[in-house]
Amino acid sequence: MTIVLIAIAMYLVATALLIGGVRQEPTRPSRLWLLPAVGGVALHALAHLLAWHASGGADMHFYAALSLVALGMAALTALVGAGGRMAALGVIVFPIAALALFGYHHHGHVLGEHLDWRLQLHAWMALLAYATLAIAALLAVMLWAQERALRRREFHRWLRALPPLVELETLLFRTIAVGFALLTATLLTGLLFVENLFAQHLVHKTVLSVLSWLLFGGLLAGRWRYGWRGAVAVRWTLTAMALLILAFFGSKFVLELVLRRPA
Repeated sequence: MTIVLIAIAMYLVATALLIGGVRQEPTRPSRLWLLPAVGGVALHALAHLLAWHASGGADMHFYAALSLVALGMAALTALVGAGGRMAALGVIVFPIAALALFGYHHHGHVLGEHLDWRLQLHAWMALLAYATLAIAALLAVMLWAQERALRRREFHRWLRALPPLVELETLLFRTIAVGFALLTATLLTGLLFVENLFAQHLVHKTVLSVLSWLLFGGLLAGRWRYGWRGAVAVRWTLTAMALLILAFFGSKFVLELVLRRPA
């Protein structure tokens, strides 16, 4: 419990420092937020490791998976923010990570699953893909908000905390490309290693994941061939991410929390 509370506190301190930095000097943000952010990520990971050690294996139920994806998002945000101006992303991501960790801790743990290395590889690829593409979805929302504000000539202070429009768009597509590669690896490892991939409770998950993969791939192809950007990129990204959320968390929510069956 102590580790969880300290991790949550560090995430919130990092968020407060980021907000304070934007208010004071948005064009030259302080790096003070980085230390509590990294501390929060490290303790968040430690909380999962200790829980897995106590239960005898990796816990991948709904709240655990949600917390792990949020952990990945927080780690990516700290990594990207340390090297550029996208630290503002932490204002959204770090509270999400704190809330997900709180939910994981307070909704109990299930017995760990004894998965062989192939299924573990598939599971970790999936979690990394979801975390990366979730960051891409947030970047798409930021891109939409930035374009909307600029069209309306609303020069808010928070705009100066974001990189220029072209730079933000480039970061969005780079993130999508990495996430697409991870999602491709997830589908391939699932095809190779998961038995009964088209069993009743996996059919919808597989179909929705493939549809999301096709949309992300189509967006990258459209960017390369036709130079897609702006509103088109935002719509495709958010639609593909919505399908991915339904594929994984939607199915786990219904099976585990509504029907009380293992996902």
